[in-house]
Amino acid sequence: MSSQILMPTYPPPSVTFVRGEGSRLWDDEGRSYLDFLSGLGVTSLGHAHPEVAEAIAAQSRELLHVSNLFANEIGPEVAATLDRLVDSGPGQLFFCNSGAEANECALKLARKWGGRGRHVVVSAYGSFHGRTLATLHATGQPAKHEAFQPLPEGFRHVAFGDAEALEAALSPDVGAVLLEVIQGEGGIHPVPAGYLSEVRRLCDERGALLIVDEVQTGLGRTGRWFAFQHEDVAPDVVTMAKALGNGAPIGACWARREVAEAFSPGDHATTFGGQPLAAAAARAVLKVMEREDVPGRAAARGRRLADGLGELDPIVEVRGWGLLLAAELGSEADAKSVASQALEAGLVVNAVSDTALRLAPSLLVTDAEVDEALALLAKVLTA
Repeated sequence: MSSQILMPTYPPPSVTFVRGEGSRLWDDEGRSYLDFLSGLGVTSLGHAHPEVAEAIAAQSRELLHVSNLFANEIGPEVAATLDRLVDSGPGQLFFCNSGAEANECALKLARKWGGRGRHVVVSAYGSFHGRTLATLHATGQPAKHEAFQPLPEGFRHVAFGDAEALEAALSPDVGAVLLEVIQGEGGIHPVPAGYLSEVRRLCDERGALLIVDEVQTGLGRTGRWFAFQHEDVAPDVVTMAKALGNGAPIGACWARREVAEAFSPGDHATTFGGQPLAAAAARAVLKVMEREDVPGRAAARGRRLADGLGELDPIVEVRGWGLLLAAELGSEADAKSVASQALEAGLVVNAVSDTALRLAPSLLVTDAEVDEALALLAKVLTA
């Protein structure tokens, strides 16, 4: 059915999931799976978390939507919590529905802040920032650009982690630098130590904004609330989405107050952004995250998972921080085939590159579930 009625933007699905609970999924034939992908890092508290489910159900009976022509009580509360967790000085937020939209907001804000003549944004090769035309061009993967040329102008790419290359690219027309702290879709590659501090110095020197894309890494996944907090750096703009709604579509763009004030009414908008239903989900998610100390949990379970992966043959490298990890299988491996075999064995992971698997389980994953996933993966790799 799906291959007949849906546009062919994804390969034909091999499994149809109908139910989830915690780190478990069940398909339409009743088979159980251990989910170590979390909907690409989205179901941060696991499937059908009871507090999030209740918050959504209760809000659906109270108020679903009023548009941003009017206020609701929940959005500002969520914004205040996120501003506190970003912890980079007083800021303001714009709510939207996805990570691409959060990055689109950041790009428009950078252009408005820089003004005419300072519209260029520098990002890194290997990055991924979204599928809108602007965020696609910000994405440093030229092969993804070709089918959609001509793309919006004003984007430049440099080698990831190369401060000298970045410095050379910061001409007077550059208004912002856009970076991931860990390149997620690019293969789970963290920035080199000290690189973010050097980028911050260069941005300050040249008067450019530092935009950090935390869509995949934000809200506890790497062992800190935000990945940039592993280094003593304060960005000007931070984008987030995936984990914020635990499956409810919500994203956000945070900016330092003096940067956010570049926007005026009418400069940017969204019909559904920050509406009560999604905001209620986010409020419940953040409440659980803080109570459960998900950064601490991600750090501890991440060490256990990384150590276990490092003992499996033929894994040659484990990359990433916290519970966002890549298992590199070597140059002769076919990661897509291994991910497919893992699915048949009851473990959900995906090929983040031709030779590497991505593992991003729930931030509430248990030690027992980590050990179970390692055992399943060991059987697949042995076979």
